Amino acid sequence: MARIKILEYLTGTTDHPTVEMIYSRLLPEIPTLSKTTVYKTLELLVEANLARLLHMDENEARFDANVSDHGHFRCSRCGKVYDFEADLDSLETKGLEGFAVAEKNLIFKGSCPRCRTDRSGRIRG
Repeated sequence: MARIKILEYLTGTTDHPTVEMIYSRLLPEIPTLSKTTVYKTLELLVEANLARLLHMDENEARFDANVSDHGHFRCSRCGKVYDFEADLDSLETKGLEGFAVAEKNLIFKGSCPRCRTDRSGRIRG
């Protein structure tokens, strides 16, 4: 049951949650849930290509149920992760001749429009 609830939560959100976010959200619904169960379930979902693991930085792993090719933008101010369309197959790469690429992730970081706009509606840098 826990695995199904984790998959349902992941497919029902665009927040790109962390293990902690999933655990905190589902614990009231599943009091016996452990973080180990969340970790192992997400590992299985990634292996089955039902979810994608995103390494946003050294200490932050997030998960995405959208496994189609697309890019991610992480706001460095609010931490929100946004999807954007990207054709990863047409991305020009030089210096990888002879390499076997197993995974492609495109992650941009910066400030989202909401965080760049001050209370008066003006755009900040």
